[in-house]
Amino acid sequence: MHTTLTDSAAPIRMWLDPAETEAGAMRQLRNCADLPWTHGVAVMPDCHQGYGATVGSVIAMRDAVSPGAVGVDLGCGMSAVRTGLTASDLPDSLAAVRAQIERDLPVGRGLHRHGADLDRLGMRAEVDWTAFWRRFDELDAVDRASWTTASKLRTRSHQQLGTLGGGNHFVEVCLDADDRVWLMLHSGSRNIGKVLADLHIEAAKGLPHNADLPDRDLAVFLNGTPEMAAYRNDLYWAQEYARLNRRVMMELAKAALAKALGRGVAYDDEISCHHNYVSEETYDGLDLIVTRKGAISTAGGRMGIIPGSMGTGSYIVRGRENDAAYRSASHGAGRKMSRSAARKLFSVKDLQAQTEGVECRKDSGVVDEIPGAYKDLETVMARQEDLVEVVARLRTVLCVKG
Repeated sequence: MHTTLTDSAAPIRMWLDPAETEAGAMRQLRNCADLPWTHGVAVMPDCHQGYGATVGSVIAMRDAVSPGAVGVDLGCGMSAVRTGLTASDLPDSLAAVRAQIERDLPVGRGLHRHGADLDRLGMRAEVDWTAFWRRFDELDAVDRASWTTASKLRTRSHQQLGTLGGGNHFVEVCLDADDRVWLMLHSGSRNIGKVLADLHIEAAKGLPHNADLPDRDLAVFLNGTPEMAAYRNDLYWAQEYARLNRRVMMELAKAALAKALGRGVAYDDEISCHHNYVSEETYDGLDLIVTRKGAISTAGGRMGIIPGSMGTGSYIVRGRENDAAYRSASHGAGRKMSRSAARKLFSVKDLQAQTEGVECRKDSGVVDEIPGAYKDLETVMARQEDLVEVVARLRTVLCVKG
């Protein structure tokens, strides 16, 4: 159930206790709700302070969109697939499986030297790649990047398609309650998404109608303007890039798993969902522009993925289409402390203890991703029972971090 705050220009509906919400996040939520274009704000139980808008917020606007309320990793999201394997098909040690995934799927700053081999992955017929890259040449903002050229950005984007990145992005092998093996991953639009987002956020800040906003990071584009048309063009391409990035990565992960096990593997249909994106939807009889920054869509009872942190597992869910939440649910457990705070509080020894039984990195480079830096996933799930139905609870047995 939710609490509705009505002391702002637009209502704020919260699926967590406002008293437990950090002051910075509440300030950001009120700033968003007080924008003259905002119809309403829905706050997911994994909410925490972010850049401009909180992570875990869904903002519905009339004839406007704030690129800062979308985030800079455009199209970031999750993919998961259940395999035909069971736990008994896995070796006692998963170290070789993790090593194979890390060799075959570029992580961190890694990239494909000549781009992913789509023919080998059997993906050439899946997408009109010629048309997809032609659309890159029609992007608006890349020509405004003073520190590089559109040609260099295109080359890097080609090489990063099918790569993981770092931070909270991951590839996991998980087990469900029936000991069925799942592959799961989390990533987005890599460098090109951030480049496009940053350039459009700066462009919005310079528009006259944004001069008196309480937070210039929430600057908006307005319908019917060339700036809005340019943003939508770039945004929708980046969201598609992020989806394709996850598709290529999933095929790489499948191939790596089969290679490491020395056997073929069957798969069910893949589940995929964005959780940093924009969609045009209708609520209260109004056509609205909905930004989800750290939230998944539950429209149509679609399947979704809500991960915890490395070692704590994840949930596969089916949406309940709650209009009060703009048909949304949380995108994960959500951080309860910053990365710098986590590095100060926790040690490598703590990381080793909190990821016991999980094949993963256990070094200082990922201490900021320690489970203790995140909110309790079970509490987050309990607070959104009216938003999603649980389909499966997964426990992590292997986690690859960038």
